[in-house]
Amino acid sequence: MSNEANGAEALLRMLSLHGVDTVFGLCGDTSLPLYDAMHRDARGIRHVLTRDERHAGYMADGYARASGKVGVCEGPSGGGATYLLPGLVEANESSVPVLGVTSDVSVASRGRFPLTELDQKSLYRPLTKWNTVLDRAADVPKALRDAFRAMTTGKPGSAHIGLPFDVQTGAVPEREIWAQPEHGRWPAWRSAPAADDVERAAEVIAAARRPVFLVGGGVIAAGACEALQRLAERLDAPVSTTVSGKGAIAETHPLAAGVVGSNGGVLATRAVIDAADVVVIVACRAGSTSTEHWRHPGPGAKIVHLDVDPQAIAVNYPTEVALVGDAKLGLEALEAALAERLKGAPERGGAGRAAVTEAKLAKWSAFRTLATSDARPIRPERLIAELRAALPADAVVVADPGTPCPYVSAYFELPLAGRHFVTNRAHGALGYAMSAAVGVSFARPDVRVAAIMGDGSFGFTVGELETIVRNAVPILMVVVSNAVFGWIKASQKAGYGERYFSVDFRETDHAAIAAAYGVKSFRVEDPRALAATFAEALAHDGPTLVDVVCQPLQEAAAPVSQWMG
Repeated sequence: MSNEANGAEALLRMLSLHGVDTVFGLCGDTSLPLYDAMHRDARGIRHVLTRDERHAGYMADGYARASGKVGVCEGPSGGGATYLLPGLVEANESSVPVLGVTSDVSVASRGRFPLTELDQKSLYRPLTKWNTVLDRAADVPKALRDAFRAMTTGKPGSAHIGLPFDVQTGAVPEREIWAQPEHGRWPAWRSAPAADDVERAAEVIAAARRPVFLVGGGVIAAGACEALQRLAERLDAPVSTTVSGKGAIAETHPLAAGVVGSNGGVLATRAVIDAADVVVIVACRAGSTSTEHWRHPGPGAKIVHLDVDPQAIAVNYPTEVALVGDAKLGLEALEAALAERLKGAPERGGAGRAAVTEAKLAKWSAFRTLATSDARPIRPERLIAELRAALPADAVVVADPGTPCPYVSAYFELPLAGRHFVTNRAHGALGYAMSAAVGVSFARPDVRVAAIMGDGSFGFTVGELETIVRNAVPILMVVVSNAVFGWIKASQKAGYGERYFSVDFRETDHAAIAAAYGVKSFRVEDPRALAATFAEALAHDGPTLVDVVCQPLQEAAAPVSQWMG
């Protein structure tokens, strides 16, 4: 065996040592040494060629969320490096570990006006958790170790490594190629809150008459769903979730109040938060969306906040007790402390369950009126109801942040806890769902995966239909077709006196476009045809697309607080 590998070979070996089995990316001139290394010995890593670097990033994001492993994407220098950035920004703000690897011009040619030169290190520095552009091939292994450690410990996030052409071809000593394998999954090297803080928090919570949980996606990432449910049951405390936290508790549970906030929340679920005297915020930043611009919860509730990132605590609310640590370890510590404090105390009276029952009755009564409507264009509520009925309980649904997000968040009920819903709520870029669903499908080939997107989003990502067909990715794609950038038009209606400007586009037959790529496709205009169409689509063993002609968002009763009047 040779005593040295080149930089590209070392990269592949380091990825393999960290458990990476899939890389999403797009070729370019500066990436030729890396592609040659993959051709010669990919170390068991499958490379998925995409048609756009943005969607390589989104695929890696979906893969990471669904697998619990680090998602990896790659792209070339210049424009390719800029296109990869949106996926890494979203992953970083969503606390998802995604590694972006970009190739670059040779170190020897810097400053001599080579084609595609740009300052990648400065570009990525403010938008990732960890970032470097290497000068020497010998530094490749350490850079990978540093990146994986940064991505998976503490608050997870994205990382970027720039590999100049001559770094890919330079020599790397064999002794440097080793990994800390636990950094291939997240969260790694967990930390628990201080014992004194746990006791103080338990005292506040035990004294509460109406405690409520507000939880984010970190509960799911940490594997804390069971601990959350046990604690909520012991306290008779309703569990409200953010959009990203949807699935932290099975939504059929009698204490599951559902998604709250300005995107997916309704007045009935808001009332559950407003009634609380103590709100236990877990793995949630209490940002503008989840709190409706910091109005719910209001100033009367005491706050106990558990988060792995101390910078997320006491930013928007004065906090009675701060618990800095992993969601699972923190909830388990609270459970133990409360069990001791509540030993011998009578069971809670069921007020929490009663409040959730009342809220759900109001929420679902309003929904069912529209979900059973035969009106045309098809009501979004009818689409969601039929999709929920068609998909198995363990399906994963990926939604774009526009028209689909509030409807799926509010009304696509998850009967199982865990990662069964994915959306990009950090920055809300359109064109996410189709590609992220591909990543989810590669990570979880054992479950049915559905992507639901608006027709505006479809236009961002249509080229990846070829990627899906080439790789025979068996996802169901649903297009909410109404020929409008609906979120903006609805906002123009609500806040700008219906002064609509530059939000409408021509109607498109998305089924015909998908069929041209080789996707089995359907177009539905009659709501009574939805059930049979979804059944036929799901029976197909390859990718399918259902184009559903729907009511425009500005005419609909979307669960978005700013439009509720």
